[in-house]
Amino acid sequence: MMDVHLVPVGGRRNYTGFVTKTIVYAATLFLFLTSFALTLASIILPRWISSLKGTSAGVSYGLHYRCFSKTTPIATTTCVRFPQFDDCTGDDRQFCSMWRTIGFLMSFAVVLEGMTLMTYIVILTGGKQMRESGWRVLSLFLVLVALVQCASMALVSYLNDNDDHFYLGFRLDDSFIMCTVSWCLALFTAATVVFAARVLPSEGGYELIADPDD
Repeated sequence: MMDVHLVPVGGRRNYTGFVTKTIVYAATLFLFLTSFALTLASIILPRWISSLKGTSAGVSYGLHYRCFSKTTPIATTTCVRFPQFDDCTGDDRQFCSMWRTIGFLMSFAVVLEGMTLMTYIVILTGGKQMRESGWRVLSLFLVLVALVQCASMALVSYLNDNDDHFYLGFRLDDSFIMCTVSWCLALFTAATVVFAARVLPSEGGYELIADPDD
């Protein structure tokens, strides 16, 4: 009979309860995919830093595009590649280098997330032994994803507060928020995987039936 407890009790060596490592991996995979989607959206959407909404004209900065919008006489938005050569000359070289570094870090985060997804697939399709030992590699990838995105977020925040490109009226926008939520989810997923690996015993197996003569 299946153990009705959510966690192992009574010092049992084999566990056939409801909360198994397979279920934990499947549940955290959903969280990771959400994090992955937010990472991609933050890169695609050019709204890392934007001027305040509600004005007749505004500008928003993405990792690879800068968009200009106006509401009068007709609402229009025009986006151009960013940074361009003119944005990387003179005193702007440091800004340009830092902004391109942010773009590189976010692209690297996507590569790490792709490797994390492959690790999930290998673990879930690789049998019991893979589920028992694969958490180390998986949690390492998840932590690296979180660290890389956190570094990107920190650089964007620094530029918003200190660079002359972003004067009074600019604010951190939707892409920044999505990046923040993404690395928080990745870190939470890593913690959950490690916790499950440490707490839950091996899956499956059978317990010895007591001898009725004893």
